[in-house]
Amino acid sequence: MTRYAAFLRGVMPTNAKMPEVKKAFEGAGCSDVKTLLASGNVVFTARPTSETALQKKTEAALLRRCGIAFLTFVRPVEALRDMLALDPYRAFRIDPTAKRVVTFLLKQPTAKPKLPIEQDGARILALKGREVFTAYTRTPKGPVFMTLLQKTFGKEQTTRTWETVQKVAG
Repeated sequence: MTRYAAFLRGVMPTNAKMPEVKKAFEGAGCSDVKTLLASGNVVFTARPTSETALQKKTEAALLRRCGIAFLTFVRPVEALRDMLALDPYRAFRIDPTAKRVVTFLLKQPTAKPKLPIEQDGARILALKGREVFTAYTRTPKGPVFMTLLQKTFGKEQTTRTWETVQKVAG
């Protein structure tokens, strides 16, 4: 059995209750299911299989149980731990007040953008496989980093803070 993490796009306390999300994952055949925070982070155990198969299975279960289809990004917990240990931010000078975020993509981009890309305090620093590493400082212009990420990589993505990924990888 393998321990996995799922990051659900668009989940918040107003549109999905974590006990229902947990039950959906259990209904999809997952065990030892735990939800973290109230923003669509799930850690679970399942038989080793492809991330795509788990994504489709859990998305269908979420739709049945919660009535909403949430785009789901699945990664083995061990891969998250490896990513955290390598700390891709180490290679860059980052303002100590900047927030570090990891964006999970469904597919590896076919065209690699020339990085870093900077806009209004947001910097896309690195792309490693299907993970994008960004740092941003708050600005009166709002969540500029989200607009920059969508413009660069499309909408099939979800973003978590570095601290959230650390909690999920436990």
